[in-house]
Amino acid sequence: MKRVFDILASLAGLLALGWLIGLLVILVRRDSAGPGLFAQERVGRHGRTFICYKLRTMRQGTASVATHEMSASAVTPLGENLRRWKLDELPQLWNVLRGDMSFVGPRPCLPIQHEVIEERQKRGVLALRPGITGLAQVSDIDMSTPVRLAEADAAYLAQRTFVGDLVLILKTVTGSGQGDHVR
Repeated sequence: MKRVFDILASLAGLLALGWLIGLLVILVRRDSAGPGLFAQERVGRHGRTFICYKLRTMRQGTASVATHEMSASAVTPLGENLRRWKLDELPQLWNVLRGDMSFVGPRPCLPIQHEVIEERQKRGVLALRPGITGLAQVSDIDMSTPVRLAEADAAYLAQRTFVGDLVLILKTVTGSGQGDHVR
């Protein structure tokens, strides 16, 4: 049921919001040098990597490190607003449609975040598709605390339900959680 929901909702989202994604790509390109879309390798289900798409919120040439390890000065003026309103995540609807991600699950980490991967592996969390949002995100737990993050991800794994996923999506849309924080 979860995968069917992911397919139908991501397809509907892409059809309904494709114009907005296109407009935001243009605005990002006008705001700062570089492409409007950002593609980055992330760790997915069973530890396999995939390319995750987002609207670019960082300045061109920013090092590929975990968000909590980069300076706030790396975020563009428009990027700050996109991150606040979580609009930078919209291109991930494509990742959900492809099956790389789900709407709800553990946030995908970078392959260089070994401690996060190890803690998630210990708890069986890598069996899940990563999500656009998740229990850790709406609980303001970011990747700077790998053990706490993996524990929240494992709690989601143990108690996940379709209705619970809808609640997490609603909490995300209404502003709960801030995701990964920059220094």
